[in-house]
Amino acid sequence: MKLGEALRFRSDNYKKIEELRARAVASAQIQEGAEAPDSPAELLAEIERLAEETLQIVQRINRTNIGTKLASGQLLVDALAEREHYLKLRAPFDGVAQAASGLHQRYMRSEIRVVRTVDPTELRKRVDDFSRRHRLLDVAIQEVNWLTNLAE
Repeated sequence: MKLGEALRFRSDNYKKIEELRARAVASAQIQEGAEAPDSPAELLAEIERLAEETLQIVQRINRTNIGTKLASGQLLVDALAEREHYLKLRAPFDGVAQAASGLHQRYMRSEIRVVRTVDPTELRKRVDDFSRRHRLLDVAIQEVNWLTNLAE
C-alpha cells in the first residue's frame, strides 16, 4: 500500500467513525414503545474496531514519515511540520493586512481620523510568500505520498 492510499484510508475511517458516533448518539435514547433505529452497542463495537484499525494505519504512516525523504533531502516528517508552520503563519498576517486595508471615510473635519499602523501591501507580500512556500512543500509532499510504500 502506498502512503497516499493509507492517508486516504485514515481519513475515510475518521469519517466513518464520526458517522457511526452520530448514529449511536441518536439511538442512545428513544421514546418509550419505539424502536431504536440502530443498536448503540453494535455501533460502538464497530467504532472500536475501526479505531483499532485506524491506530495501526496511523502508526505505520508515522513510521513511514520518519524514514522518508523528499527529493530535496528533507525528511517528510520535517516537511509536514514546515508546511503546517506556513499555513499557521499566513492567517494572522492576512488578518492584520485586511484590518489595515479597511476604508474609513470622514464626512466632517471634526470626525476622528483613522490611520494605519502597518503597511497592508507589505503584509500581503509576506502572506503570498507563506502561501507560495506552503504550496511548494505541499506538492513535494503529495508526490512522495504517492511514490512511497507504507512501512510495516
